[in-house]
Amino acid sequence: MSEDFVICARAIERNKFIAEPGASQFLCVPDGELPKPSHAVKRQDAWIKRVRKEAVWGKDARDKTRERGDLLVFVHGYNNDQEIVMKRHRRLKGDLIETGYKGTMVTFDWPSDDKALNYVEDRHDAKQTAMQLVTDCIRALSEEQTPDCTINVHLIGHSTGAYVIREAFDDADDSNLANNSWVVSQIAFIGGDISAASLSENESSTQSLYRHCVRLTNYSNLRDSVLKLSNTKRLGMAPRVGRVGLPEDVPSKAVNIDCTEYFGQLELDTTIQEEDQHEQLGTFDHSWHIGNKVFTRDLFETVKGDLDRNVIPTRKHGDDGSLVLVRPH
Repeated sequence: MSEDFVICARAIERNKFIAEPGASQFLCVPDGELPKPSHAVKRQDAWIKRVRKEAVWGKDARDKTRERGDLLVFVHGYNNDQEIVMKRHRRLKGDLIETGYKGTMVTFDWPSDDKALNYVEDRHDAKQTAMQLVTDCIRALSEEQTPDCTINVHLIGHSTGAYVIREAFDDADDSNLANNSWVVSQIAFIGGDISAASLSENESSTQSLYRHCVRLTNYSNLRDSVLKLSNTKRLGMAPRVGRVGLPEDVPSKAVNIDCTEYFGQLELDTTIQEEDQHEQLGTFDHSWHIGNKVFTRDLFETVKGDLDRNVIPTRKHGDDGSLVLVRPH
């Protein structure tokens, strides 16, 4: 029986996970089921061993004696109950494998509620549990890398998940972890619900993010209505990176992919929807990425890392030199 790997940072009440912060539980969730406390593996090292085994897919091309693997960690957004979290996990995992991805995937399930008006509380819980993403997930998995094993750890943050990732990296550096040399490979933000300005190279809250990754790819969409400034939940907040894109003053390892043109075609052309969209999960203009074939291929090539960012088939250069998401020929 296939299983899904989940790190659940929700509290437990009456033998069920609830939308409040709790100690991390390391789950192996049977296919088709929702996470339960009974799915927890008692020993973290035993769970990591199972994840590592699934992540390894071959030998390093430069050194055939060394194993090679990939692990993608998905961090969901606010207003997500466990049903939608698992639907997104399984859709993204399945679509990546169909595209050619050979590694495995873990979801970091922080205590987001399923009520649309819980934005402020969810953001507080996201901040509270961010450190667990590093200590119980990224660092623990990275430390499993042995001299003869190269497992690349990647992260993808949707909506408030981008905030969780940014805060986690910042907290990790502030906490003086014993091993501060940990590095993840690729970080991707989709519909990122953080200030665009906060990702400037010299912003103190983001320096740790850039310091501990090989590349950060931000997918932006000017048609994302959830991230509009007039949204009452974000009253007074600065423009969001998932809507307006990265600022100009970012390090060379950061790249923005403008999805506005492609999403406009996807939204208006039913033929393109039928060909490109496997499934719609959540508000379409904010959550179209997971279940979309074009985005999945772009993410796969980003994680794979064989092609330079400028020649990935699902991208073109805009008139201003920016990178734009397109349907491949």
